[in-house]
Amino acid sequence: MWLWALLPISLALVGTAGIWSVFVIAVANGSVNLTEGFPYISECGTYNPQSCLFSQICNVCSVLAVWIVVIRFQQVRDFGDHGTANILSIVWGFIACIGISVLGNFQQSVLMGVHLFGAFLTFFVGLAYFWLQLYLTYRARPSRGGCCIGPIRAICCALCTILVIFMAVLHNVGYRSAAAVCEWALVMVFFCLFGLFAAEFRHIDFHRLTVQKQGLKSDRPTSIEINGHAANALR
Repeated sequence: MWLWALLPISLALVGTAGIWSVFVIAVANGSVNLTEGFPYISECGTYNPQSCLFSQICNVCSVLAVWIVVIRFQQVRDFGDHGTANILSIVWGFIACIGISVLGNFQQSVLMGVHLFGAFLTFFVGLAYFWLQLYLTYRARPSRGGCCIGPIRAICCALCTILVIFMAVLHNVGYRSAAAVCEWALVMVFFCLFGLFAAEFRHIDFHRLTVQKQGLKSDRPTSIEINGHAANALR
C-alpha cells in the first residue's frame, strides 16, 4: 500500500501547478500588471476566467488535504497515541482545509472579509497544524519518516513562521510586492510540508473500515467492508 504516498505528492504537485497556472493566465490577459508590482495569489485569482480555475484548484486541494489529515490522524493513533495532541491535529487540520475552500470560493473582489477569514484559517491554523505534526513526528513511535523528516519538517515550519510574520509586517508598512513574494514562498513551503507526509504514508500497510448494519428482519448484524481504516504494519 505504498501508493498512499502518492496522495500528499499529488496535492503538492496539483497545488503548485494550479496556482502558477492562475498566475500565468492573469499576467497573459492583463488582469495583473507586473510593472506595478508583484501580485498576491488572491489578486491573480480574483478575475475571470482564472478565478474559476483558482476556485477549483482550492477545492481539489481542500479535499486532498482532508484526506491526508484523516489518514495521518489514524496512522498516529495506530502507533498507540490516543492523546490530546492527535485529536487537536485532526480538528485544526479540518479547520485549515475549510479555510482553503473559503478563500478559493470567496474572491477578494467580491467578499473581502470572508476571503481574509479563509486566508487566516489557511495560513495561521494550518501553520499551527504543521507545528503539531512536528511534535507528533517525535512523539509517535516508531517514527515512519526516517531520521531526516523531523529536521526537514522543523525547518519548513520555522520558515513558514518567518514568512507569515514578514508578510504581515511588510503588508502593513506598505511594501505590498515584498509581502506578495512572501505569500507565494509561504504557499510553496506549505505544499512541501504536505508532500513530506509521503515519507510516512509509504509505510501504511492496510486500509479498511468495517461497518456493521443491523438487519431489519434478522438478529445478526451484517458486516460491510469498505476502504477507510488505516492500519500500519510495524517493521
